[in-house]
Amino acid sequence: MPLEAPQKHLIPHEGTWVGRIWLPAAFASNGIAGPRVVTALAGKVFELGDRFNTFADLINNPDPVGQIRQHSSREICSIEELQSNSIFTNRAERLAEEGLPCLLSPNDILATKACGVTFIKSLLERVIEEKAKGDPQIAAQVRQVILNTLGNDLSKVKPGSDETVALKAKLIEEGIWSQYLEVGIGPDAEVFTKAQPMSSVGYGVQIGIHPESKWNNPEPEIVLAVSNTGKIVGATLGNDVNLRDFEGRSALLLGEAKDQNGSCSIGPFVRLFDESFSIDDVKSCEVSLEISGEDGFYASGSNKMIEISRSPEELVNQAIGENHQYPDGFMLFLGTMFAPTEDRDHKGEGFTHHVGDRVTISSPNLGQLVNWVNYANKIPRWEFGLSQLIDYILKSRVS
Repeated sequence: MPLEAPQKHLIPHEGTWVGRIWLPAAFASNGIAGPRVVTALAGKVFELGDRFNTFADLINNPDPVGQIRQHSSREICSIEELQSNSIFTNRAERLAEEGLPCLLSPNDILATKACGVTFIKSLLERVIEEKAKGDPQIAAQVRQVILNTLGNDLSKVKPGSDETVALKAKLIEEGIWSQYLEVGIGPDAEVFTKAQPMSSVGYGVQIGIHPESKWNNPEPEIVLAVSNTGKIVGATLGNDVNLRDFEGRSALLLGEAKDQNGSCSIGPFVRLFDESFSIDDVKSCEVSLEISGEDGFYASGSNKMIEISRSPEELVNQAIGENHQYPDGFMLFLGTMFAPTEDRDHKGEGFTHHVGDRVTISSPNLGQLVNWVNYANKIPRWEFGLSQLIDYILKSRVS
């Protein structure tokens, strides 16, 4: 049944793991309910909140791994208990009413940025959305026309190279040049704001799609945690939930296509770079996607980070630098590796979500991120923002 969580370990046993949980008052040493920064080790979850008020404080520390290893932490619960508590059917309607510790998205006040069309397969799907003008009924026909025209040209092209100039001229001549091809193979990557600080959801809860969307999909991605100096300090998993029909109608609808209540899921924990895990491991990661529907629909697939057209370092450098700073650091989605295209409702219309779909994104190095699909206006409202976080921190300091 889709409501059952996959029976897999939440995260691998090895590694340095950090994240956030909601800690009810009954479990808090100061008696104040709120978000806590935590680390996971040997099957247990330990509080870091007395050392780091926010996740941003942690990743902007010059030596986060060293700080965690030197810090004496209070045990909260087991990872297995936390995983079970975090499933939406076991949770309260509002954070303030939670009775047990549960996972939040790891990031809090960090900006949440995302890169688009960084993988060839997803690039082609973006072009198809545009040419189909958001109509799934003609997507299959458009897909075949584009593939017949492009062949394997794009898989051999380095974005921003001299070769792309000639390819661009060819595609313009054949009438299939696109704004998505411009950012996919041109010199400048697409970097956009995916979600507001504090708005991302984490493991186990429902993700939201707009009730008027008829063509939408999950986007499984690696998400980097980047400090305010531009240093990549770790990685996790993310679901860049997308409304294909909205963005396909107009690129100016990107904000609506990408940013709805519960449309950004990140987690379960961030794995920090240490002697067991590095950026090279990120580059070799394989990410898997499974979708299970209440109607019996099932789809799965996987892809490898080695297929990315721009390196993680290049994408980070295009997001932060002399032209743009992030004082709190930022999370960066590295782009969609693939989008499900299997027909679901009608032949030729491809994939779209149904309410109740279970979406599982996993990687051997980063664990698993599981969410269930519902309409954005039917899931818990986003109520705990920056103002509430500031109030919580101030109360904690005087307690």
